[in-house]
Amino acid sequence: MSERGIDVLLSTNPANMAYLTGYDGWSFYVHQLIVLSQDADQPLWIGRGMDANAAKVTTYLDHDNVFGYPDDYVQSETKHPMNYVADLLKGKGWDRGTIGVEMDTYYFTAACYQTLLRDLPNASLVDAGTLVNWVRVIKSANELAYMRQAARIIEKTMQTGVDMVRPGERQCDAVAAIYASMVSGTPEFGGDYSSICPMLPTGIGTSTPHLTWNDEPFKTGEATILELAGVRRRYHCPMARTVHLGKPPQRLTETAQVVVEGLNNAIAAAKPGVVCEEVESAWRHTIERHGIVKESRIGYSTGLNYPPDWGEGTLSLRPGDRTVLQPHMTLHVIPGVWLDDWGIEISECIHITENGAQPFCDFPRELVVKD
Repeated sequence: MSERGIDVLLSTNPANMAYLTGYDGWSFYVHQLIVLSQDADQPLWIGRGMDANAAKVTTYLDHDNVFGYPDDYVQSETKHPMNYVADLLKGKGWDRGTIGVEMDTYYFTAACYQTLLRDLPNASLVDAGTLVNWVRVIKSANELAYMRQAARIIEKTMQTGVDMVRPGERQCDAVAAIYASMVSGTPEFGGDYSSICPMLPTGIGTSTPHLTWNDEPFKTGEATILELAGVRRRYHCPMARTVHLGKPPQRLTETAQVVVEGLNNAIAAAKPGVVCEEVESAWRHTIERHGIVKESRIGYSTGLNYPPDWGEGTLSLRPGDRTVLQPHMTLHVIPGVWLDDWGIEISECIHITENGAQPFCDFPRELVVKD
């Protein structure tokens, strides 16, 4: 904040709120935020009044730093929660100088900005962007421990998903089993809900990555992509695998081999001091030898998050991204290939260690064929 000239930061991203205070509740469908001031020892939590006790239960904040606005601010035609925020800032003497807001987060609306702009005429509102997100990119030992636990959960959950993809089984029943496995976790620790629901494109649906499920049965002769995550205390370890029922077409078998080769080469290239685009280049040069072209990125930082995404919104493995990889970054490397009427995904979540990339999971890195 000092480097950016920000006196007061308003953070509405639920993952940033959790990272900075510990706040954890499904209350992000209404306006909430934390306020960080250069003049205060602790952040303030501001949210709906009925959620204030959740802040007292889940955060480390002193209770007098938790503020709940009255319920008539919720979805009102005449007042907005940011009116309450502005009044609170004025009461603290924080309504002057430079106030940073997260302009491009899902949870900061145009109405939020307009209200603050109108109610804080003596302040300069600036875009804080992904300032907190970039701090989150480097994981602590405790965060890495949660992600390793999430890895144990996704190993179990992915196996459940693979087992449930069988002829005649309804997609919805497979997802029900996946959710049960994801949430029950292991005998040692339980799981959490994932920020992205299970992705389960099947048949021609594998030509696009972000389809969910319906109540149709799986069919022999078709492939199904499983993109799932294990989650522990909101820390995600994503994984994607592709399952084919019956003998797969030669094009799918051959592409799977290329995808795995390219994924392995990308993981081998990911080490401290290397920039993101160099990792993508290792993948791209591999697939180019086999006549395959992929234009979208092949990975991103991941970890702590809330719906609708488990990515951190920072670095991407793609041409032009010159972010230098550092120890204790965590990335989901997902070099999916989606063509006109079919596709394939095989991915890994990796930890950048001092010596290179270490996958979190131990799960066969291959096209799964079920006769």
